[in-house]
Amino acid sequence: MKNWVYIKDISKFVGEEVLIKGWIYNKRDSGRIKFILVRDGTGIIQSTIWSKDPDCPIFKKFEKLTQESSLKVYGKVKKDERAPGGYELEITDLEIVQIAEEYPISKKTHGTAFLMENRHLWLRSIKQTAILKIRASIIKSIRDFMDKEGFILTDSPILTTNAAEGTTTLFETSYFDEKAYLSQSGQLYAEASALALAKTYTFGPTFRAEKSKTRRHLIEFWMMEPEWAYAELDDVFILAQNLLIYIVERILEERAEELKILERDIKPLEEIKAPFPKIKYDEAFEILKKSGKSKTPYGNDFGGTDETIISEKFNKPLAITHYPANIKAFYMQPDQHDHDKVLCMDILAPEGYGEIIGGSQRIHDLDLLLNKINEYKLPKDAFKWYIDLRKYGSVPHSGFGLGVERTVAWICHLPHIRETIPFPRMLYNLYP
Repeated sequence: MKNWVYIKDISKFVGEEVLIKGWIYNKRDSGRIKFILVRDGTGIIQSTIWSKDPDCPIFKKFEKLTQESSLKVYGKVKKDERAPGGYELEITDLEIVQIAEEYPISKKTHGTAFLMENRHLWLRSIKQTAILKIRASIIKSIRDFMDKEGFILTDSPILTTNAAEGTTTLFETSYFDEKAYLSQSGQLYAEASALALAKTYTFGPTFRAEKSKTRRHLIEFWMMEPEWAYAELDDVFILAQNLLIYIVERILEERAEELKILERDIKPLEEIKAPFPKIKYDEAFEILKKSGKSKTPYGNDFGGTDETIISEKFNKPLAITHYPANIKAFYMQPDQHDHDKVLCMDILAPEGYGEIIGGSQRIHDLDLLLNKINEYKLPKDAFKWYIDLRKYGSVPHSGFGLGVERTVAWICHLPHIRETIPFPRMLYNLYP
């Protein structure tokens, strides 16, 4: 019985007989030599069949094979610099598992709408698998960093009775005899966990019923949200900075091959070092004003184009702090020197990728929080438990949310966020 091996480990088996289980990525006929590119999810290897006999049984099996047919390939591994990946398999036998029907995704160029309708098949392409591997490494590096920093993973509910960011972008559902909403953020629950554990983070899916149709927006996306008792805004800025540096360094180290497949210029990533620049909202607005490219009035939130204009001045992630209070969430701590501003930050990725982190220092004073809940016309009953956190041992505390998909888009240098998650949920796009 030959060794069943994965293509990613093939270099360890030079000169040995092995078994690879996978699918046909492509095939080519050169008479006495037949070439098959076999993929197994971990990589692609060129496999060859050679025989003087035109009626060779393996040749007959070769003729039946179609793109994405599944098969088991037996053969001897040899080193060959000319072959993709530097190794080749000399086939001694192959076993067909299933002959695929005519594959919808061919070598010709397909439109985005077609590829999205066939996302379940598009995932098999070499670039899409590279993106998914980078995404997996980004998620693991986030967890490793947070664990290393002493943060405890806590799970927040997806079904909630309240809004974290506002009531206009909630998905409403029924929870037996009462209304419930899909979570916009795990933050409010993370605040409760932080007062129990000091340093916590949540990691899970979040939902925004926001009718935005841009290259940066998804309806369902994943966020990692740390919450830190006794921490102030500067503390979580440093945490966010170090986290992004750690993620980038890990990807450069672990996923060099995938970045190469995506033709990602890694020089901008290599420049992601501390310290990150930090400016206030007013300074950012002046950059916009001087550019002459934005019509956003002072006091409004920045749009995607605005963020690109501002971040073009910097080659590292940029933190913009002290936004006007009336455009930010109810829970943000006002600046004691300027009550019209709040202690918050948006960290923009370079290269025009916009906000990837949003965070703030949270209001810890009971009366101030109650005033804000009234000002924002939020249902006080739904926030009773959240208000309790300010009654029993309240302390200054801060946190942020990192959007996984926007981070993947930036690191992979993708033109659109739809390729950053296996099955994206966008405006008017719920299939497959």
